[in-house]
Amino acid sequence: MSKKLLSPKFYSEMKNLEPRYPTKLALLLPALHAAQDETGWLPDEILNEVAEYIGIHPAQVREVASFYTMYNLRPVGKYHLKICTNVACYLRGADRLVEHCEKKFGIKEHETTPDKKFTLMEEECLGACGTAPAMMLNNDYHENLDPEKLDKLLESLE
Repeated sequence: MSKKLLSPKFYSEMKNLEPRYPTKLALLLPALHAAQDETGWLPDEILNEVAEYIGIHPAQVREVASFYTMYNLRPVGKYHLKICTNVACYLRGADRLVEHCEKKFGIKEHETTPDKKFTLMEEECLGACGTAPAMMLNNDYHENLDPEKLDKLLESLE
């Protein structure tokens, strides 16, 4: 691999984590998280660099990154909204939240606003059934949502 795209901070963090794991392969998920935190998403060049660092084929890294919804294989907006639409959240109004966001932003699920500010996604499960409906905004959970609470949250971002 030629020029490194990930920062020295990334490599330092990985070296610090290595002793905690039984093999370098076990670092794959933390490495993907750290790379995504640094770059915002995981383009092929970054996946290839992670593969080289871990010592596995890039296809293996792509398989893992594409399996988990927490990894972004396409660019996302500054604010990434992931609304849980599993049964508990759906029964408590998650579908209304998705529709509300689609109308508010003029986009559909899996789309990003033209100003690159918001990306809307449906999430299979956020594990917050008791406080449904739930949403992740970037890496933060927000629960017991309704359109009014969602609007208030979104207004605080602008």
